Amino acid sequence: MKTIKIFTLIAIAIVGFAFTVQQKKAGPWEVPAEYKSMENPIADDQASIKKGKMVYMKHCRSCHGNQGLGDGPKAARLKTFPGDFSSAEFHAQKDGEILYKSIIGRDEMPNYEKKIPSKKDRWAVVNYMRSFKK
Repeated sequence: MKTIKIFTLIAIAIVGFAFTVQQKKAGPWEVPAEYKSMENPIADDQASIKKGKMVYMKHCRSCHGNQGLGDGPKAARLKTFPGDFSSAEFHAQKDGEILYKSIIGRDEMPNYEKKIPSKKDRWAVVNYMRSFKK
Protein backbone atom coordinates (compact mmCIF):
# COMPACT_ATOMS: atom_id res chain seq x y z
CA MET A 1 0.00 0.00 0.00
CA LYS A 2 2.83 2.39 0.86
CA THR A 3 4.50 1.57 -2.45
CA ILE A 4 1.38 2.56 -4.38
CA LYS A 5 1.17 5.88 -2.53
CA ILE A 6 4.83 6.63 -3.19
CA PHE A 7 4.48 5.67 -6.86
CA THR A 8 1.39 7.89 -7.17
CA LEU A 9 3.21 10.87 -5.63
CA ILE A 10 6.19 10.38 -7.93
CA ALA A 11 3.90 10.13 -10.97
CA ILE A 12 2.10 13.35 -9.99
CA ALA A 13 5.43 15.14 -9.53
CA ILE A 14 6.68 13.96 -12.93
CA VAL A 15 3.49 15.04 -14.69
CA GLY A 16 3.61 18.44 -12.96
CA PHE A 17 7.25 18.86 -13.94
CA ALA A 18 6.48 17.90 -17.55
CA PHE A 19 3.85 20.66 -17.81
CA THR A 20 6.25 23.22 -16.33
CA VAL A 21 9.09 22.23 -18.65
CA GLN A 22 6.91 22.60 -21.74
CA GLN A 23 6.25 26.27 -21.09
CA LYS A 24 8.47 28.55 -23.10
CA LYS A 25 9.83 31.90 -22.07
CA ALA A 26 8.05 34.81 -23.70
CA GLY A 27 9.88 36.50 -26.54
CA PRO A 28 10.84 40.16 -26.35
CA TRP A 29 8.02 42.68 -26.27
CA GLU A 30 7.82 45.58 -28.67
CA VAL A 31 6.83 48.40 -26.35
CA PRO A 32 5.95 51.70 -28.05
CA ALA A 33 8.28 54.61 -27.30
CA GLU A 34 5.48 56.58 -25.63
CA TYR A 35 5.22 53.87 -22.95
CA LYS A 36 8.98 53.53 -22.53
CA SER A 37 9.20 57.19 -21.58
CA MET A 38 5.97 57.27 -19.56
CA GLU A 39 6.35 58.25 -15.91
CA ASN A 40 4.20 56.74 -13.18
CA PRO A 41 2.05 59.63 -11.85
CA ILE A 42 0.94 57.70 -8.75
CA ALA A 43 3.11 57.84 -5.64
CA ASP A 44 4.61 54.49 -4.69
CA ASP A 45 3.13 54.59 -1.19
CA GLN A 46 1.23 52.17 1.02
CA ALA A 47 -2.17 53.41 -0.19
CA SER A 48 -1.37 52.80 -3.88
CA ILE A 49 0.26 49.44 -3.13
CA LYS A 50 -2.83 48.40 -1.14
CA LYS A 51 -5.13 49.44 -4.01
CA GLY A 52 -2.83 47.76 -6.53
CA LYS A 53 -2.93 44.55 -4.52
CA MET A 54 -6.74 44.53 -4.59
CA VAL A 55 -6.81 44.96 -8.37
CA TYR A 56 -3.97 42.44 -8.86
CA MET A 57 -5.71 39.80 -6.75
CA LYS A 58 -8.86 40.20 -8.82
CA HIS A 59 -7.33 40.23 -12.29
CA CYS A 60 -3.73 38.95 -12.22
CA ARG A 61 -3.28 36.42 -9.43
CA SER A 62 -4.85 33.50 -11.30
CA CYS A 63 -1.91 33.34 -13.73
CA HIS A 64 0.87 35.29 -12.03
CA GLY A 65 0.38 33.92 -8.49
CA ASN A 66 0.07 35.56 -5.08
CA GLN A 67 3.71 36.66 -5.04
CA GLY A 68 4.12 37.32 -8.78
CA LEU A 69 6.22 34.22 -9.40
CA GLY A 70 4.19 33.01 -12.39
CA ASP A 71 2.72 30.13 -10.41
CA GLY A 72 -0.98 30.98 -10.24
CA PRO A 73 -3.66 28.27 -10.58
CA LYS A 74 -4.06 28.92 -14.34
CA ALA A 75 -0.33 29.23 -15.09
CA ALA A 76 0.26 25.55 -15.82
CA ARG A 77 -2.27 25.69 -18.66
CA LEU A 78 -0.41 28.47 -20.47
CA LYS A 79 2.01 27.80 -23.31
CA THR A 80 4.22 30.67 -22.16
CA PHE A 81 5.59 31.18 -18.66
CA PRO A 82 3.76 34.20 -17.17
CA GLY A 83 6.95 35.72 -15.78
CA ASP A 84 8.54 36.31 -12.40
CA PHE A 85 7.83 39.78 -11.04
CA SER A 86 10.47 39.36 -8.33
CA SER A 87 13.31 38.94 -10.84
CA ALA A 88 16.00 41.52 -11.56
CA GLU A 89 15.00 41.38 -15.24
CA PHE A 90 11.46 42.48 -14.35
CA HIS A 91 12.66 45.26 -12.04
CA ALA A 92 15.03 46.61 -14.71
CA GLN A 93 12.01 47.69 -16.76
CA LYS A 94 10.58 51.18 -16.64
CA ASP A 95 7.13 51.67 -15.14
CA GLY A 96 5.64 52.54 -18.54
CA GLU A 97 6.89 49.27 -20.00
CA ILE A 98 5.29 47.31 -17.16
CA LEU A 99 2.06 49.26 -17.61
CA TYR A 100 1.99 48.51 -21.35
CA LYS A 101 2.61 44.79 -20.90
CA SER A 102 0.13 44.52 -18.03
CA ILE A 103 -2.74 46.47 -19.57
CA ILE A 104 -2.35 46.19 -23.35
CA GLY A 105 -1.11 42.59 -23.34
CA ARG A 106 -0.36 40.27 -26.25
CA ASP A 107 -0.74 36.59 -27.11
CA GLU A 108 -1.89 34.76 -23.95
CA MET A 109 -1.68 37.96 -21.88
CA PRO A 110 -5.13 39.50 -22.35
CA ASN A 111 -5.92 43.17 -22.77
CA TYR A 112 -7.20 44.77 -19.55
CA GLU A 113 -8.14 48.25 -20.79
CA LYS A 114 -11.86 47.56 -20.27
CA LYS A 115 -11.50 45.42 -17.13
CA ILE A 116 -9.27 48.00 -15.41
CA PRO A 117 -10.53 51.31 -16.85
CA SER A 118 -9.13 53.54 -14.08
CA LYS A 119 -5.66 54.90 -14.88
CA LYS A 120 -5.00 55.23 -11.15
CA ASP A 121 -5.79 51.56 -10.64
CA ARG A 122 -3.52 50.56 -13.53
CA TRP A 123 -0.59 52.50 -12.08
CA ALA A 124 -1.38 51.14 -8.60
CA VAL A 125 -0.97 47.62 -10.00
CA VAL A 126 2.45 48.61 -11.35
CA ASN A 127 3.39 49.88 -7.88
CA TYR A 128 2.17 46.65 -6.30
CA MET A 129 4.10 44.54 -8.82
CA ARG A 130 7.22 46.54 -7.94
CA SER A 131 6.81 45.34 -4.33
CA PHE A 132 7.65 41.75 -5.38
CA LYS A 133 11.36 41.31 -4.71
CA LYS A 134 13.54 38.33 -3.96
